[in-house]
Amino acid sequence: MTLTSAAIGMCFPRTYPAALVKDVARRLDAGGADELWVIEDCFYTAGPSLVSAALSVTERLTVGLGIVPAVVRTAAVTAMEFATLDALAPGRFLPGIGHGVQDWMGQMGVRPKSPLTALEEVTVAVDRLLAGEEVTVDGQYVHLDKVKLDAPPATAPPILLGVRGPKSMALAGRVAGGVVLAEPASPSYVRAAVEQAGSPEGFVVAVFSAFCVRSDRKTAYEWTAPWLAGLIGEKNPGLATLPFYDELLKRFDEQGVPGLVTMPVDWWTEIGPIGTLDDAAAHLDALNAAGVHHVGLFPDPEVEHGLPQLDFVLELANR
Repeated sequence: MTLTSAAIGMCFPRTYPAALVKDVARRLDAGGADELWVIEDCFYTAGPSLVSAALSVTERLTVGLGIVPAVVRTAAVTAMEFATLDALAPGRFLPGIGHGVQDWMGQMGVRPKSPLTALEEVTVAVDRLLAGEEVTVDGQYVHLDKVKLDAPPATAPPILLGVRGPKSMALAGRVAGGVVLAEPASPSYVRAAVEQAGSPEGFVVAVFSAFCVRSDRKTAYEWTAPWLAGLIGEKNPGLATLPFYDELLKRFDEQGVPGLVTMPVDWWTEIGPIGTLDDAAAHLDALNAAGVHHVGLFPDPEVEHGLPQLDFVLELANR
Protein backbone atom coordinates (compact mmCIF):
# COMPACT_ATOMS: atom_id res chain seq x y z
CA MET A 1 0.00 0.00 0.00
CA THR A 2 1.32 3.47 -0.87
CA LEU A 3 2.16 5.56 2.16
CA THR A 4 0.46 8.94 1.98
CA SER A 5 2.65 11.93 2.79
CA ALA A 6 -0.25 14.11 3.86
CA ALA A 7 -0.47 14.76 7.59
CA ILE A 8 -3.23 12.57 9.05
CA GLY A 9 -5.33 13.57 12.02
CA MET A 10 -8.81 13.63 13.49
CA CYS A 11 -11.48 16.31 13.74
CA PHE A 12 -13.08 17.10 17.10
CA PRO A 13 -16.79 17.52 16.30
CA ARG A 14 -18.62 20.48 17.75
CA THR A 15 -20.96 18.15 19.65
CA TYR A 16 -18.20 16.57 21.76
CA PRO A 17 -17.88 17.79 25.37
CA ALA A 18 -15.13 20.40 25.63
CA ALA A 19 -13.23 18.55 28.36
CA LEU A 20 -12.85 15.53 26.09
CA VAL A 21 -10.47 17.45 23.81
CA LYS A 22 -7.55 16.89 26.19
CA ASP A 23 -7.96 13.12 26.21
CA VAL A 24 -8.40 12.97 22.44
CA ALA A 25 -5.33 15.15 21.91
CA ARG A 26 -3.21 13.03 24.25
CA ARG A 27 -4.26 9.81 22.54
CA LEU A 28 -3.52 11.18 19.09
CA ASP A 29 -0.18 12.58 20.23
CA ALA A 30 0.94 9.37 21.92
CA GLY A 31 -0.43 7.14 19.18
CA GLY A 32 1.47 8.71 16.29
CA ALA A 33 -1.21 10.79 14.57
CA ASP A 34 -0.06 14.08 13.10
CA GLU A 35 -2.90 16.44 13.88
CA LEU A 36 -6.11 17.35 15.67
CA TRP A 37 -8.59 19.75 14.06
CA VAL A 38 -11.09 21.57 16.25
CA ILE A 39 -14.36 22.99 14.99
CA GLU A 40 -15.87 26.34 15.96
CA ASP A 41 -19.56 26.46 15.10
CA CYS A 42 -22.13 28.76 16.68
CA PHE A 43 -23.25 28.18 19.36
CA TYR A 44 -21.18 25.27 20.55
CA THR A 45 -17.60 25.39 21.84
CA ALA A 46 -15.05 28.14 21.18
CA GLY A 47 -12.23 27.13 18.86
CA PRO A 48 -9.24 29.00 20.34
CA SER A 49 -10.01 27.64 23.82
CA LEU A 50 -10.06 24.07 22.52
CA VAL A 51 -6.82 24.62 20.59
CA SER A 52 -5.15 25.98 23.71
CA ALA A 53 -6.23 22.99 25.77
CA ALA A 54 -5.03 20.52 23.13
CA LEU A 55 -1.66 22.21 22.68
CA SER A 56 -1.06 22.34 26.43
CA VAL A 57 -1.28 18.56 26.89
CA THR A 58 0.70 17.45 23.83
CA GLU A 59 4.33 17.49 22.73
CA ARG A 60 4.32 17.02 18.97
CA LEU A 61 0.71 17.20 17.73
CA THR A 62 -0.25 19.95 15.29
CA VAL A 63 -3.61 21.49 16.14
CA GLY A 64 -5.69 23.14 13.44
CA LEU A 65 -8.53 25.59 13.94
CA GLY A 66 -11.24 25.20 11.37
CA ILE A 67 -12.52 27.89 11.41
CA VAL A 68 -13.17 31.19 13.19
CA PRO A 69 -15.76 33.38 11.43
CA ALA A 70 -14.11 36.54 10.15
CA VAL A 71 -16.49 39.04 11.71
CA VAL A 72 -17.17 37.51 15.14
CA ARG A 73 -13.94 38.92 16.58
CA THR A 74 -12.19 42.08 15.47
CA ALA A 75 -9.16 41.51 13.25
CA ALA A 76 -6.84 42.67 16.04
CA VAL A 77 -8.31 40.21 18.55
CA THR A 78 -8.16 37.37 16.02
CA ALA A 79 -4.48 38.17 15.43
CA MET A 80 -3.88 38.22 19.20
CA GLU A 81 -5.57 34.83 19.56
CA PHE A 82 -3.51 33.33 16.75
CA ALA A 83 -0.22 34.78 18.00
CA THR A 84 -0.90 33.52 21.53
CA LEU A 85 -1.73 30.02 20.34
CA ASP A 86 1.41 29.93 18.22
CA ALA A 87 3.45 31.09 21.22
CA LEU A 88 2.09 28.21 23.32
CA ALA A 89 3.49 25.69 20.83
CA PRO A 90 5.54 27.31 18.05
CA GLY A 91 5.01 25.61 14.71
CA ARG A 92 2.19 23.40 15.97
CA PHE A 93 -0.80 25.63 15.27
CA LEU A 94 -2.69 26.07 11.98
CA PRO A 95 -5.23 28.92 11.93
CA GLY A 96 -8.33 29.05 9.79
CA ILE A 97 -10.75 31.87 9.02
CA GLY A 98 -14.02 31.70 7.10
CA HIS A 99 -17.25 33.50 6.32
CA GLY A 100 -19.18 31.71 9.03
CA VAL A 101 -22.78 30.65 8.50
CA GLN A 102 -24.53 33.86 7.60
CA ASP A 103 -27.71 33.06 9.54
CA TRP A 104 -25.58 32.67 12.67
CA MET A 105 -23.81 35.94 11.92
CA GLY A 106 -27.23 37.55 11.69
CA GLN A 107 -28.26 36.13 15.05
CA MET A 108 -25.27 37.87 16.62
CA GLY A 109 -25.80 41.15 14.81
CA VAL A 110 -22.56 40.99 12.83
CA ARG A 111 -23.72 39.78 9.41
CA PRO A 112 -21.79 41.75 6.77
CA LYS A 113 -23.43 43.06 3.62
CA SER A 114 -20.45 41.72 1.69
CA PRO A 115 -19.05 38.55 3.29
CA LEU A 116 -16.36 38.39 0.60
CA THR A 117 -15.08 41.90 1.33
CA ALA A 118 -15.19 41.26 5.07
CA LEU A 119 -13.19 38.06 4.74
CA GLU A 120 -10.58 39.72 2.53
CA GLU A 121 -10.10 42.68 4.83
CA VAL A 122 -9.84 40.52 7.95
CA THR A 123 -7.47 38.01 6.37
CA VAL A 124 -5.11 40.67 5.05
CA ALA A 125 -5.10 42.56 8.36
CA VAL A 126 -4.51 39.45 10.49
CA ASP A 127 -1.76 38.26 8.16
CA ARG A 128 0.02 41.63 8.36
CA LEU A 129 -0.29 41.74 12.15
CA LEU A 130 1.11 38.22 12.49
CA ALA A 131 4.02 39.30 10.30
CA GLY A 132 4.85 41.97 12.89
CA GLU A 133 3.69 44.98 10.92
CA GLU A 134 2.12 48.10 12.36
CA VAL A 135 -1.24 48.26 10.62
CA THR A 136 -3.44 51.24 9.91
CA VAL A 137 -6.46 50.61 7.75
CA ASP A 138 -9.91 52.11 7.32
CA GLY A 139 -11.91 49.57 5.35
CA GLN A 140 -15.55 48.64 5.22
CA TYR A 141 -15.20 46.13 8.04
CA VAL A 142 -11.68 46.50 9.45
CA HIS A 143 -10.62 49.72 11.17
CA LEU A 144 -7.17 49.78 12.76
CA ASP A 145 -5.12 52.77 13.93
CA LYS A 146 -1.41 51.98 14.33
CA VAL A 147 -2.04 48.49 15.71
CA LYS A 148 1.00 46.28 16.23
CA LEU A 149 1.29 43.00 18.11
CA ASP A 150 3.67 43.08 21.05
CA ALA A 151 4.83 39.52 20.38
CA PRO A 152 4.10 38.33 16.84
CA PRO A 153 5.17 34.80 15.90
CA ALA A 154 8.80 34.33 14.92
CA THR A 155 7.47 32.46 11.90
CA ALA A 156 3.84 33.22 11.19
CA PRO A 157 1.67 30.21 10.30
CA PRO A 158 -0.22 30.29 7.00
CA ILE A 159 -3.79 31.47 7.30
CA LEU A 160 -6.15 28.95 5.73
CA LEU A 161 -9.58 30.02 4.53
CA GLY A 162 -12.51 27.71 5.14
CA VAL A 163 -14.55 28.60 2.07
CA ARG A 164 -16.67 27.23 -0.76
CA GLY A 165 -17.55 28.66 -4.12
CA PRO A 166 -15.39 30.00 -6.94
CA LYS A 167 -15.24 33.63 -5.78
CA SER A 168 -14.17 32.65 -2.28
CA MET A 169 -11.64 30.15 -3.64
CA ALA A 170 -10.19 32.84 -5.87
CA LEU A 171 -9.95 35.11 -2.83
CA ALA A 172 -8.07 32.41 -0.92
CA GLY A 173 -5.61 32.12 -3.77
CA ARG A 174 -4.98 35.88 -3.69
CA VAL A 175 -4.70 36.65 0.02
CA ALA A 176 -4.36 33.43 2.06
CA GLY A 177 -1.85 30.67 2.54
CA GLY A 178 -4.31 27.93 1.66
CA VAL A 179 -7.77 26.49 2.22
CA VAL A 180 -9.67 24.22 4.56
CA LEU A 181 -12.21 22.23 2.54
CA ALA A 182 -15.19 20.89 4.47
CA GLU A 183 -16.44 17.38 4.02
CA PRO A 184 -17.08 15.84 1.55
CA ALA A 185 -13.71 16.78 0.10
CA SER A 186 -13.12 14.25 -2.66
CA PRO A 187 -9.95 14.28 -4.77
CA SER A 188 -11.99 15.72 -7.65
CA TYR A 189 -13.24 18.53 -5.41
CA VAL A 190 -9.70 19.26 -4.22
CA ARG A 191 -8.43 19.62 -7.78
CA ALA A 192 -11.32 21.91 -8.72
CA ALA A 193 -10.81 24.07 -5.62
CA VAL A 194 -7.09 24.51 -6.22
CA GLU A 195 -7.79 25.41 -9.83
CA GLN A 196 -10.37 28.00 -8.73
CA ALA A 197 -7.77 29.42 -6.35
CA GLY A 198 -5.40 29.90 -9.27
CA SER A 199 -3.00 27.12 -8.24
CA PRO A 200 -0.63 29.49 -6.41
CA GLU A 201 2.80 28.21 -5.44
CA GLY A 202 3.02 26.90 -1.88
CA PHE A 203 -0.78 26.82 -1.47
CA VAL A 204 -1.69 24.64 1.53
CA VAL A 205 -4.70 22.33 1.21
CA ALA A 206 -6.37 20.90 4.29
CA VAL A 207 -9.49 18.75 4.02
CA PHE A 208 -12.07 17.36 6.40
CA SER A 209 -13.14 13.85 5.40
CA ALA A 210 -16.29 12.15 6.67
CA PHE A 211 -14.88 9.01 8.27
CA CYS A 212 -16.60 5.70 8.83
CA VAL A 213 -14.63 2.45 9.07
CA ARG A 214 -16.33 -0.84 9.81
CA SER A 215 -15.31 -4.47 9.48
CA ASP A 216 -17.37 -4.78 6.30
CA ARG A 217 -18.26 -2.27 3.62
CA LYS A 218 -22.01 -2.76 3.70
CA THR A 219 -22.23 -1.78 7.36
CA ALA A 220 -20.16 1.35 6.74
CA TYR A 221 -22.24 2.27 3.71
CA GLU A 222 -25.53 1.75 5.58
CA TRP A 223 -24.26 4.01 8.38
CA THR A 224 -23.12 6.76 6.00
CA ALA A 225 -25.80 6.72 3.28
CA PRO A 226 -28.32 8.91 5.19
CA TRP A 227 -25.62 11.57 5.61
CA LEU A 228 -24.90 11.45 1.89
CA ALA A 229 -28.61 11.69 1.13
CA GLY A 230 -28.74 14.88 3.17
CA LEU A 231 -25.89 16.38 1.17
CA ILE A 232 -27.65 15.53 -2.09
CA GLY A 233 -30.83 17.16 -0.82
CA GLU A 234 -29.05 20.39 0.07
CA LYS A 235 -27.09 20.40 -3.22
CA ASN A 236 -23.75 20.41 -1.42
CA PRO A 237 -21.10 21.93 -3.72
CA GLY A 238 -18.58 19.30 -2.70
CA LEU A 239 -20.57 16.71 -4.63
CA ALA A 240 -20.91 18.59 -7.91
CA THR A 241 -17.34 17.84 -9.01
CA LEU A 242 -17.75 14.08 -8.68
CA PRO A 243 -17.17 12.43 -12.07
CA PHE A 244 -20.30 10.35 -11.51
CA TYR A 245 -22.46 13.16 -10.08
CA ASP A 246 -25.29 12.90 -12.62
CA GLU A 247 -25.43 9.14 -12.20
CA LEU A 248 -25.44 9.60 -8.42
CA LEU A 249 -28.45 11.94 -8.59
CA LYS A 250 -30.30 9.57 -10.92
CA ARG A 251 -29.65 6.61 -8.63
CA PHE A 252 -30.84 8.54 -5.58
CA ASP A 253 -33.97 9.82 -7.36
CA GLU A 254 -34.89 6.30 -8.41
CA GLN A 255 -33.80 4.24 -5.39
CA GLY A 256 -33.38 6.61 -2.45
CA VAL A 257 -31.05 5.77 0.42
CA PRO A 258 -30.96 2.01 -0.38
CA GLY A 259 -29.58 2.93 -3.80
CA LEU A 260 -26.73 4.82 -2.16
CA VAL A 261 -25.85 1.84 0.02
CA THR A 262 -25.36 -0.30 -3.10
CA MET A 263 -23.30 2.25 -5.04
CA PRO A 264 -20.07 0.99 -6.65
CA VAL A 265 -17.14 0.76 -4.26
CA ASP A 266 -15.10 3.23 -6.31
CA TRP A 267 -17.83 5.84 -5.89
CA TRP A 268 -17.67 5.53 -2.13
CA THR A 269 -13.87 5.59 -2.19
CA GLU A 270 -13.95 8.85 -4.14
CA ILE A 271 -16.42 10.44 -1.71
CA GLY A 272 -14.59 9.66 1.51
CA PRO A 273 -12.63 7.31 3.77
CA ILE A 274 -15.67 5.10 4.12
CA GLY A 275 -15.79 1.30 4.19
CA THR A 276 -13.02 -0.95 5.42
CA LEU A 277 -9.67 0.28 6.71
CA ASP A 278 -8.13 -0.53 3.33
CA ASP A 279 -10.85 1.52 1.59
CA ALA A 280 -10.07 4.47 3.87
CA ALA A 281 -6.36 4.12 3.10
CA ALA A 282 -7.11 4.11 -0.63
CA HIS A 283 -9.06 7.36 -0.25
CA LEU A 284 -6.14 8.95 1.62
CA ASP A 285 -3.76 7.88 -1.14
CA ALA A 286 -6.06 9.54 -3.68
CA LEU A 287 -6.12 12.75 -1.63
CA ASN A 288 -2.35 12.67 -1.46
CA ALA A 289 -2.16 12.30 -5.23
CA ALA A 290 -4.48 15.32 -5.55
CA GLY A 291 -1.99 17.43 -3.58
CA VAL A 292 -3.57 17.50 -0.12
CA HIS A 293 -1.28 18.44 2.78
CA HIS A 294 -3.54 17.90 5.81
CA VAL A 295 -6.42 15.47 6.37
CA GLY A 296 -8.80 15.71 9.32
CA LEU A 297 -10.79 12.50 9.55
CA PHE A 298 -14.26 13.52 10.72
CA PRO A 299 -15.94 10.88 12.90
CA ASP A 300 -19.60 10.45 13.81
CA PRO A 301 -20.88 13.48 15.77
CA GLU A 302 -22.18 11.24 18.55
CA VAL A 303 -19.36 10.47 20.97
CA GLU A 304 -20.41 6.85 21.55
CA HIS A 305 -20.09 6.12 17.83
CA GLY A 306 -17.38 8.55 16.79
CA LEU A 307 -14.77 8.20 19.51
CA PRO A 308 -14.04 4.50 18.79
CA GLN A 309 -12.99 5.62 15.30
CA LEU A 310 -9.89 7.18 16.89
CA ASP A 311 -8.18 3.77 16.89
CA PHE A 312 -8.63 3.59 13.10
CA VAL A 313 -7.26 7.13 12.74
CA LEU A 314 -4.11 5.96 14.50
CA GLU A 315 -3.83 2.87 12.30
CA LEU A 316 -4.06 5.01 9.17
CA ALA A 317 -1.61 7.61 10.50
CA ASN A 318 0.94 4.90 11.22
CA ARG A 319 0.76 3.09 7.86
